[in-house]
Amino acid sequence: MNWIKHIAGLLLILFACSCNVTKHIPENDALYDGSTIKIKPVNDSIKFDSKAIKEELDALLRPKPNASFLGIKYKLAIYNLAGTPKGKGLRYWLKTKVGEPPVLGSSVNLEKNRQILENRVENRGYFRSTVTVDTTIKKKELKVTYTASLNPQYKIRNLTYVIDSTPLGRQLRNLSKFSFLKPGNPYDLDVIKAERERNDGRLKERGFYFFNPDFLIIDVDSTVGNHQVDMYVKIKKETPDKAEHIYRINDVIVYADYNLVNDTAAISAKEQAVKYDYYYIYDPDKKFNPKVFSRTLVFKPGDPYNRTAHNLSLNRLVSLGVYKFVRARFQETDTTKVPTLNAFYYLTPAPKKSLRLELSGLTKSNNSTGTELSLTWRNRNFLKGAELFSAKVFGGLEKQVSAQQPAINTNRLGVEFNLLVPRIIAPVRFNTNSNFVPQTKATIGYELFQRNTQYTLTSAKASFGYIWKQDVRKEHQLDIISLNYVQPTSVTASFQDSLDHNITLARSIEKQFIIGSNYNFNYNSQARPNIKKNNFYFNGNLDLSGNIYGLLSGANVESGNQKGIFGTAFSQYIRTEIDFRHYLKTGKKSMLASRALAGIGYAYGNSATLPFIKAFFAGGTNDIRAFRARSLGPGSYYAGNAAVVGFLPDQPGDVKLELNTEFRTKLFSVFYGAVFVDAGNIWSLKENPQTPDGKFTSKFLNDFAVGTGAGLRIDISFFVLRLDVAFPIRKPYIIEGSKWVLQDVSFGSSDWRKQNLVYNLAIGYPF
Repeated sequence: MNWIKHIAGLLLILFACSCNVTKHIPENDALYDGSTIKIKPVNDSIKFDSKAIKEELDALLRPKPNASFLGIKYKLAIYNLAGTPKGKGLRYWLKTKVGEPPVLGSSVNLEKNRQILENRVENRGYFRSTVTVDTTIKKKELKVTYTASLNPQYKIRNLTYVIDSTPLGRQLRNLSKFSFLKPGNPYDLDVIKAERERNDGRLKERGFYFFNPDFLIIDVDSTVGNHQVDMYVKIKKETPDKAEHIYRINDVIVYADYNLVNDTAAISAKEQAVKYDYYYIYDPDKKFNPKVFSRTLVFKPGDPYNRTAHNLSLNRLVSLGVYKFVRARFQETDTTKVPTLNAFYYLTPAPKKSLRLELSGLTKSNNSTGTELSLTWRNRNFLKGAELFSAKVFGGLEKQVSAQQPAINTNRLGVEFNLLVPRIIAPVRFNTNSNFVPQTKATIGYELFQRNTQYTLTSAKASFGYIWKQDVRKEHQLDIISLNYVQPTSVTASFQDSLDHNITLARSIEKQFIIGSNYNFNYNSQARPNIKKNNFYFNGNLDLSGNIYGLLSGANVESGNQKGIFGTAFSQYIRTEIDFRHYLKTGKKSMLASRALAGIGYAYGNSATLPFIKAFFAGGTNDIRAFRARSLGPGSYYAGNAAVVGFLPDQPGDVKLELNTEFRTKLFSVFYGAVFVDAGNIWSLKENPQTPDGKFTSKFLNDFAVGTGAGLRIDISFFVLRLDVAFPIRKPYIIEGSKWVLQDVSFGSSDWRKQNLVYNLAIGYPF
């Protein structure tokens, strides 16, 4: 209730201030209150999309009026409320960062805006149309009205290519079938410009290196009558001769260790270069294996110049990760027989070796505080083939303070080695025309995890696989082999007693040997910046373990024929998960984000259950936020409320379904707000007496948990700090009566808040 009072008080203050926003406006001026655009035809027979034209013209007007919400110019109100602060402080921050100075009528150039609008409708084919402007001032607020009187829109009657039979002319004629300019379409200057750019781009793909859009002219004849135009595509007479010829690649010279200091020496160093395959490699210190460039570069001597190949080579060189700067230059040769270009690549290496130290602090809801430290050494050219090798040593400790029971202290220590090779190491050849060089990845690691009063876990992992991208939006990852070995030791007698009575807790530290393969596909339309209203994200994963060996060995845990490797039973399962997201732009600074997630894992043969680290869990900061991390389910099973009973073991499942939707909008400066609804749960595929009512059945919808809440985000582009507050509105574990508990919501009750409000502090968006 106190929150509501504070918010209501703030709104009243802002409303009171907004009623007097013109108080500080100069005597002979007015507050600019925005513009209205009216569209009218010169006669009733003219038809057009008035709404679309208004939106386009409105976007051209400058300046924009002060921001408002529900009629309240809240930013201007805050600006006035802050007064005249002296120096730094809260009032200074409110005035300069949150507030907004008044937009004065004297800052509006009415005639310039009118001319811009009139020019735009002319460019859209509404020839000889006019725009007039009118103003009204009331209570020191200026309101502007622009009225556009539109003539009929002109359309294309004929499109003719007036070109000769030269190679350039023939190419343009072939490209005409794909023209943006179609008879019957409206005249549009932007489309004409786009057509010139289209032709230039296509010609660059066909070897016309020296051509540019300015050499192409499109004449328009608007005197043919009936509100139509004829268009004539021509090559300018002053077009230089070399712009009309196809150029081919002569020599490709790579300066593999280029910098400004040796610039003069490099320019004349072809004679000292080593020829490898089709390329001249100048690398006097032999820092790089020439094979790197043979695999990366696309151009070969004799190839016609091609812009796609040009950009592809640059992108692949950048994606190697070993170069700080990459530049290409094409120079016409002095031969008079065939038009050719020499291609020069100037590559400036990034520092080969680096050392990174990371230190972090943490605190948890179980009264644990601690720190983590990691040290990573990286070598960007490990074997002189642009390989990236990293060695990481990490450790951490947590200490539980103010605990009612004996304090649990946790120690972690581990090491991890990674090697990324910029090619596919495989018995079969793998070719790709992607902008990204395919990679082979090998990983090996070891970790020691110790809880002083409970147990010690040692784990080892290793994997070998590939990463490749079709383009910036689509990425594939395939681990041919992935090993994970977990061994519990030093289990204390008191903790063993807990394990004997709680199978879920026992599974969390069970001995595990996972050996198999996995594949992951990711698609993200937002990886390439765009202004589309709809964007999509998809991630699909398939994880296999022990399937071939399990079938060959005849392993069957249910019949007592469980097999092992090095004395440890291996896991046998199939697991898959899909994550689909949709992002709908509802405004310039607002978005509706939605996610649908589904996963299932099936253990068989040598395993009765999924390994704990491969199980599904529900609840948490990036999940169903109204329920604490990993505390929900399976099904309608209720393990208890961690806020009341204290420690709860994680609740695993074999099946997961989840739906989320969240509306995000900018509040001010770097502050964003959100409201959201999350729903879903996890289930088991088999009956488990430890978690009754947790099995997946045809009535699974009755087990859905639903939560809602609101959040505040600080978004500074490369870093997002998020605070979400959520509470459940449907509890699947309620046995009698309705599972919907919206009627029980009571923000004024401290007991209700303790049991139901969940605070999630996290970095990054949940999806």
